[in-house]
Amino acid sequence: MSQKAFFVAIDLGSESGRCMLGSFNGSRFFLEEVFRFPNGPIPIFGNLYWDPLNLFAQIKDGLKLCVQQVVEELDSIAINTWGVDFVFLDRNDELLSNPHHYRDARTDGIMEKTFNYVSKEEIFERTGIQFMSINTIYQLFSLVVKGSPVFDAAQTFLTIPDLFNFWLTGQKVCEFSNATTTQLYDQRKSSWAIPIMEKLGIPIHIFPEVVDPGEILGPILPSLVTEIGIPPVPVVTPVCHDTGSAVAGVPSKSKDFAFISSGTWSIVGVEVDAPIITPQTLRHNFTNEGGYAKTVRFSKNVMGLWLIQECRRTWAQDGNKLSYSELTSMAESAVPFMSFIDPDGSDFLHPCDMPARVRDYCLKTHQPVPEEPGALLRCLFESLALKYRFIIERIEQILDRSLNHVHIVGGGSKNRLLCQLTADSTNKQVIAGPVEATTFGNIIVQAIALGHLSSLDEGREVVSNSAALQFYDPRNLSRWDEAYERFLQLSPRV
Repeated sequence: MSQKAFFVAIDLGSESGRCMLGSFNGSRFFLEEVFRFPNGPIPIFGNLYWDPLNLFAQIKDGLKLCVQQVVEELDSIAINTWGVDFVFLDRNDELLSNPHHYRDARTDGIMEKTFNYVSKEEIFERTGIQFMSINTIYQLFSLVVKGSPVFDAAQTFLTIPDLFNFWLTGQKVCEFSNATTTQLYDQRKSSWAIPIMEKLGIPIHIFPEVVDPGEILGPILPSLVTEIGIPPVPVVTPVCHDTGSAVAGVPSKSKDFAFISSGTWSIVGVEVDAPIITPQTLRHNFTNEGGYAKTVRFSKNVMGLWLIQECRRTWAQDGNKLSYSELTSMAESAVPFMSFIDPDGSDFLHPCDMPARVRDYCLKTHQPVPEEPGALLRCLFESLALKYRFIIERIEQILDRSLNHVHIVGGGSKNRLLCQLTADSTNKQVIAGPVEATTFGNIIVQAIALGHLSSLDEGREVVSNSAALQFYDPRNLSRWDEAYERFLQLSPRV
């Protein structure tokens, strides 16, 4: 069967970026990683920054390679990244500064100061977004509090994928899913939450038009056509937030599923048709982030494999370099149910000596202290699985219905231990995969925008035909119920 359409999905994550080439033959997607490049925070004078100029240079190199791979012409390009972070452009459309990394400490304590100007209840009532110190609203208000001169020169605010879309096409817009992560977008009114901005002294004029996923922004700029040697390919806004693209790529035929987008962060939630903004959802600090066709990801951010990544980084600095598969094997061999942490404790947010932080937490909470790496890793994996149960139970209470199974997508779906522990903890079947859900979701939206697919449901059906899935059934239920009771005694954050 001949391949009919070719798409480039550019996926930027907190550790690396990739240019993925996707082809569609009418019934299946085929993916190829053409180019991968590193990404990560750059520390300067105690602050953490991203390097967007280098990232864009890597994107251009990846596009060159994608063009060389395709005999026929590319159909379109789309880019997704993380949320909340942003840049300012001046009146000449030039960057005013490098964007800060969301783990930068400049927002420490800012969220509480914000509530002196606008109440927590009003922010949630207007935006429906989870309260996290990394959110754009608190990053911006930290600049107001600091008296930063940046607002004097700023003419345009763009989130990270919007910046790259601008550099590709010249169009200055904010895509809907990423706009919602700012906690400055009113989903009920489908507009920026101007009353909140006014109360916080955040300039309103810098915020551009918000466009939906599936918008064709236009062709690649002529200068890039010449530089890269690429035809004037259209650029599409996918669901630009990477989790939104991952959820679009979940190969489910029903709505009765929970999803866990598992990577550096774990986003645990369900897909619903409208925001759920109630006192109960505020109390449990859930979020309502935008998805494809104005759907909503009703979910919570949970500290995810960041915990494992930081352990690995710390041990590597001490000369003990271990692969992720080695770390998982060490955890599998360790004694279960020794100690637990609340993964969302503030002690674990910033880059740190994670093993030391975990041991300190266990000591403070009067639990056995995991001294050996395997025991410490087992503690982290089990704590994540227990936190997933904690979140899913609250989602079911709010929805007043049970969820039949859990889809784990993203890099964490490759971790067989975490998938099995999640099935055990939640007492639900776990369907793991696809690993490349974000890329699949990105390409689905491109294919719909260009008329190759008719709907998201059709795209998900194609994904189910294209990806290998793994199934995990729950076991050892009584021991997990006992462990969950112990976990609840830690008073996990909601």
